[in-house]
Amino acid sequence: MNLLGVFFKGFAMGAANVVPGVSGGTVAFITGIYERLINALKSFDLQAIKLLFSGKVREFIQHVDFWFLASLGAGVVCSVLTLAKLLEIGFEKYPVYVAALFFGLILASIPSVGKMVKQWSASRFVSLIIGLAMALSMAFAPAASENTNLFYLMLCGVVAMCSMIIPGVSGSFVLLLLGNYQLIMINSVNKLSKGNFEESLPIIIPVGVGAVVGLIALSHFLSWLFKRYHDNAVAVITGFVAGSLAIIWPWKRPDEVIIKGDEEKILSYASYFPELDGSFAVALVVIIAGAALMLLVEKLGTVKPGQ
Repeated sequence: MNLLGVFFKGFAMGAANVVPGVSGGTVAFITGIYERLINALKSFDLQAIKLLFSGKVREFIQHVDFWFLASLGAGVVCSVLTLAKLLEIGFEKYPVYVAALFFGLILASIPSVGKMVKQWSASRFVSLIIGLAMALSMAFAPAASENTNLFYLMLCGVVAMCSMIIPGVSGSFVLLLLGNYQLIMINSVNKLSKGNFEESLPIIIPVGVGAVVGLIALSHFLSWLFKRYHDNAVAVITGFVAGSLAIIWPWKRPDEVIIKGDEEKILSYASYFPELDGSFAVALVVIIAGAALMLLVEKLGTVKPGQ
């Protein structure tokens, strides 16, 4: 696989992971690298450790699919560092249009994910409904308050990273429910990109440790799940992706707000149906553009080298 292409897929995954409601796992799934990613993560086992510490670097690199993971990881990191500030400005000034773009991306990805079920049956439809119900329950769950406790930050890393590699489950949205999205994905990432290590690293490091632990542990489970129950797993994921439309619905207003000093913190949002005005027309165009972009990404993901 072309490593530059892997980098750009990583960049797309990173962009998706920054936005609450969008799953980087979905991007990996529809671009055809998901199972390779899971297997590469799973390869960090005792054999990998033995190869590394015995000086067999070349064998270690081959065993863990190192260059694939390095290219993908570089794309994700580059995307998060460059897009965090851009998305902060976008959500502040044009929240409806930013959400509309990602609503279109998710909407177009539903058939792409669903067609990966090799044979639909009653049990697969039940799995789809379970995934849909789980995503909707997340959409209407109340958010927790911000917490900088070391172990809570590690828990955020574990849960968010697990969510980020499960298609249809947004790691950023889970951080939003845990109350630490603004703290981790916006404030700390932006401070890190500006070289403010004193304030950013005490947040980033424990989250990163938790993320690595969650990533390795979950990759083993997902690899086993896809081998044993592929169609049911994909059906659940399809339901998750469909249900996440409620999470990223563009038209929301603050529902519960608390004020601490000079800062205003929004705990939850209430969805509403928009008026059919010019703003709605622009948002609709953005949704269509997002859907078209996702279809293009899917097409590029199915093109084999040399075609």
